[in-house]
Amino acid sequence: MNICIVAGARPNFIKVAPLIRAIRKTEGTDYKLVYAGRADDPTLEGTLFDDLQIARPDVYLGVDSVSLNEITGRVMGEFEHYLTQNPTDVVVVVDDLASTMAAAIVTKKQGIRLAHLVAGTRSFDISMPKEVNRLVIDGLSDLLFTAGMSANSITNREGAEQSRVYMVGNILIDNLRFNHDRWQRPSIMDELQLNEGQYIVFTLNRKALLQDKDNLQRMISAMTSTDMRSTPVVAVLRGKARDIVASLLPDGSNIHMAAPLPYLEFGWLTAHAKGIVTDSGNVAEEATFNGVPCITLNSYTEHIETVKTGTNVLVGEDAEKLAAALADMVDGNWKKAALPDRWDGRTAERIVRILNE
Repeated sequence: MNICIVAGARPNFIKVAPLIRAIRKTEGTDYKLVYAGRADDPTLEGTLFDDLQIARPDVYLGVDSVSLNEITGRVMGEFEHYLTQNPTDVVVVVDDLASTMAAAIVTKKQGIRLAHLVAGTRSFDISMPKEVNRLVIDGLSDLLFTAGMSANSITNREGAEQSRVYMVGNILIDNLRFNHDRWQRPSIMDELQLNEGQYIVFTLNRKALLQDKDNLQRMISAMTSTDMRSTPVVAVLRGKARDIVASLLPDGSNIHMAAPLPYLEFGWLTAHAKGIVTDSGNVAEEATFNGVPCITLNSYTEHIETVKTGTNVLVGEDAEKLAAALADMVDGNWKKAALPDRWDGRTAERIVRILNE
């Protein structure tokens, strides 16, 4: 069995790492890891693959563009060339990027089985490019691996045959369980004189939030208000997000800017926080696993189990709702939470077993 795993961006590696580790333990099963980007991609820090205990990608397609249509076209061309040169029984694509959709289309045109990892996630906003990608990828896939029952229901409503849909659980949790004893306390704890359970972690990436600077200023004000002054907020931000947020901070702010951390250090920081404010679904899922209160700056989440069962609360882009949720977080007045079904760390094992069947 030759499996090709396609990653389109840094977060994808975190999701495929458990799958790669499970494949390595399975006799008669081999894999190739293909990355849509360049070998010198600055978002792939030098420690990432060591932290995840996987080898670097076997192949880099070298696609680097901000235009989604250009990414789609170039990945299709490069990946088609890869598949003609490398015998492949099944291609596994991850999440909902333009590069993911491109690889999915080429796979089906080549008559190769296609599996979608984290299928059935929806925002129900067709104006979002990622929503279009999800619909296309799920529609093409022979195997749909979902994280929860809500995703199963979505794929079934959209007409997917039940025999193609497998609720395997949340593969991110495989990584969290694997790395539980490997987290590394970051030096920023000493630099900022932070105490465990007494700080909030802040991450931000969504373009819609960054582009509306007036509203972002109101949200920053909610995090730097008088009531929040005694609670340090560690803002772990990249690139443009870092520059924009830094420009909006008042003098003497309780928000401390931090450079992006290696995977094992960021995992430690979030696991030991008092709470988290984020627009990342992955970070919210990790917060639920760690039992850490989480505020998501979005009106929806692709993983509703983090809200229904876990520690996650949605406040949209509303600064007043954010302020109210922060007050509850600081006061320790948070809802009771539990682990969603199949967050047991065995998702990758289930996937490899199904692929081999």
